Amino acid sequence: MATKAAKRIRQQAAKHPGQAPQTARQAVDVLKRYHTTKFDQSVDVAMHLGVDPKQADQIVRGSIVLPHGIGKAQRVIVFAKGDLAAQAEEAGADEVGGEELAKKIKDGWTDFDACIAAPDMMGIVGPLGRVLGPRGLMPSPRAGTVTPEVGKTVREYKAGKVEFRTDAGGNVHAVVGKLSFEPEKLAENIEAFVHHVQAMKPHAVKGQYVKGVSISATMSPSVRLAI
Repeated sequence: MATKAAKRIRQQAAKHPGQAPQTARQAVDVLKRYHTTKFDQSVDVAMHLGVDPKQADQIVRGSIVLPHGIGKAQRVIVFAKGDLAAQAEEAGADEVGGEELAKKIKDGWTDFDACIAAPDMMGIVGPLGRVLGPRGLMPSPRAGTVTPEVGKTVREYKAGKVEFRTDAGGNVHAVVGKLSFEPEKLAENIEAFVHHVQAMKPHAVKGQYVKGVSISATMSPSVRLAI
């Protein structure tokens, strides 16, 4: 097993362009060379930003609906009642509820990819921060997941909407598709995400905002992008 792994690593190293920055399309072509696994690998983009994540006015956080989705069926839950609950169900939410749904999460259930809440449900959702926060699932107005437009938001997530937020190292990252995507579509998703984050430069940030961008697949090394 170790010999096979070492051989694969050597083969991958021979295919890699090194530190030379690539266009999005060139980088996708490089990743395609690593499509040797039996499963369809996810593709992730990571951006290193010149921000201080300890400063509230330098946090970069948001969401984007990628042009070609992410190749994965998103599991979406919604905290809503009445007409808004009906809208969420009609839009395809996997689970809609209130106190009973909150209890289920408190008991350890987190088998979902996105959590949306109507504004009047935050009294129930707020205490779930200890469970949802560390997993990046806590609804927030800034991310667009605390909203009266629950039906529209559910449809967006089902279509491939992704959230992102700077981590402690000043990086943002997100899944932008699958390695099986057509090269042009995967490149367009990558470019859409990068341009979206570039346009969100906080006013408090001085100097270089985007310091580096790279993409990688589940079982591949990263490839630097030209910025």
